[in-house]
Amino acid sequence: MDAAQDPLPARQPHDHGADTAEEHRHGHEHGHGHAHSHAPADFGRAFLIGILLNSAFVVIEAGYGWYAGSMALIADAGHNLSDVLALLLAWGASVAARRPATGRFTYGLKSSTILAALANAGLLLVAISAILYETLHRMAQPATVQGETMAIVAGIGILVNAGTAALFLRGQDDINIRGAFLHMAADALVSLGVVIAGLLIISTGAAWIDPAVSLVIVAVIAWGTWGLLKDSVAMSMLAVPKGISESEVRAYLASLPGVAGVHDLHIWPMSTTETALTAHLLMPEGHPGDTFLREIAEELEHHHRIGHTTVQVEQSAAHCETVCRA
Repeated sequence: MDAAQDPLPARQPHDHGADTAEEHRHGHEHGHGHAHSHAPADFGRAFLIGILLNSAFVVIEAGYGWYAGSMALIADAGHNLSDVLALLLAWGASVAARRPATGRFTYGLKSSTILAALANAGLLLVAISAILYETLHRMAQPATVQGETMAIVAGIGILVNAGTAALFLRGQDDINIRGAFLHMAADALVSLGVVIAGLLIISTGAAWIDPAVSLVIVAVIAWGTWGLLKDSVAMSMLAVPKGISESEVRAYLASLPGVAGVHDLHIWPMSTTETALTAHLLMPEGHPGDTFLREIAEELEHHHRIGHTTVQVEQSAAHCETVCRA
């Protein structure tokens, strides 16, 4: 028999008493246990504000970077442009993830959030390549740079990027939202570096400082991109999401009363916030009842952050000798 749940996001710590009515309302009479959790927070307003602010700043920063002859400013503007595209992708994916399931897309479009995170990592790789190419060219042929303009424009960038990052501060459990936050937080730090470079150029007049700071910017972007790329690729390959231990889940299921074995255990991300699990439980004494299935579902959601659980109970493992995987 199967115990299934509607696709649900990872549970956030809160008052479980507030969910009691919801859990009862979502209960079924057919052995399907449903533990309730809140829908992902809507970051539509945050995305809109962030996109508008950063789009305007990209134009300003690129223009002044060209005027001041600052490769550091142009590099930062290029990175900010990639962030605008990243915010657009993340926003579009978060909207698509809320669309209902259909006969063809039975999970809905939830996995679009994973694709968006992967695409954002790809955009950053393109931005890194372009910035690195121009920076190396500028190091070979240093140009006069206006340090005052660098410092002032980058100072504005600190405010814009830090303010945008703050809009996504409360969504760290979602890799899609975390990607947006990390992009903007890194940009704020990069802008700070450009301010310092501008001040150093003012005091020393050394033109090499500008492309050197550009290299630091590239290194910062590359560091953040690697983490995002690694996580998004893992999720797209249906790896067990971070924060969930397959061995602990297996041990929990194996420790349940009457369970003699666990096989065909699979845990995978349905989206950047929702995780699914399927498992077969060998129970020689037979099916223990619907309450048993509901308790499994609630335990996996509350303590292992798995919101969509399907469990099959079997009395005999004879057929598994050739067809079942561990």
